[in-house]
Amino acid sequence: MLDYFYTQPEFIKSGLIIITEDEFNHLVHVMRKKIGDSIMIVDGRGNAYEATIVDIHKKQAEARILKKYHNHNEPEIKLTLAIGILKNPSKYDFLVEKTVEIGVYEIIPIFTERTIPKHAKTDRWQKLAIAAMKQCGRSFLPNISEPMNIKDLIESSGDYSEKILLHNLINPRHKIYTLKSILSQNLKDALILIGPEGGITDNEVELAVNNGFKIVSLGSRRLRTETAAIVISTILLV
Repeated sequence: MLDYFYTQPEFIKSGLIIITEDEFNHLVHVMRKKIGDSIMIVDGRGNAYEATIVDIHKKQAEARILKKYHNHNEPEIKLTLAIGILKNPSKYDFLVEKTVEIGVYEIIPIFTERTIPKHAKTDRWQKLAIAAMKQCGRSFLPNISEPMNIKDLIESSGDYSEKILLHNLINPRHKIYTLKSILSQNLKDALILIGPEGGITDNEVELAVNNGFKIVSLGSRRLRTETAAIVISTILLV
């Protein structure tokens, strides 16, 4: 398997790919690649390029494209995760890394009534997403969006064909759906809403249900936020 590197689409033209900055340092100083070596380059838009390094300068390298692959190693379902920001930042780092490896399309950090942190490390999470994309051989770079308030997220979620709220504290008035019934509908895209450590409040549940979210439980055992994110991503994408 070839080593993967990332470059932005604007650096790909006329059969050549330019690799700069952090990726150049990784290519030359960490991986010790040389002229003539074969590598795989992804553009974060779903394209992958098998290429050969043809030149190495002081601050950039050039590779000639041998073969192009579209939608390389990408799942059929576009899965967006909206996840409450966690008190322990390393746990959010972990879930970003692992769900990107599994194949999620986008991650939206959210503030809820029970969210403790008042800030988000989106720049760090985006860098983790780049590393995870390369590590697992994906070609699409999931966007780690700017954080949203859960109310704004719910009320602007109309574009998704399926909206799921993972929730364990079930109100008898609410219908509970199974993942099997949802998967039987030839799912193309979905938004999954997962709360922080303390879960989401009854008012937030009501708002979600009133805006078309289907409540799904992953079983009788209460999972941590990061575990739930990995489990649901694995079920839907792997």
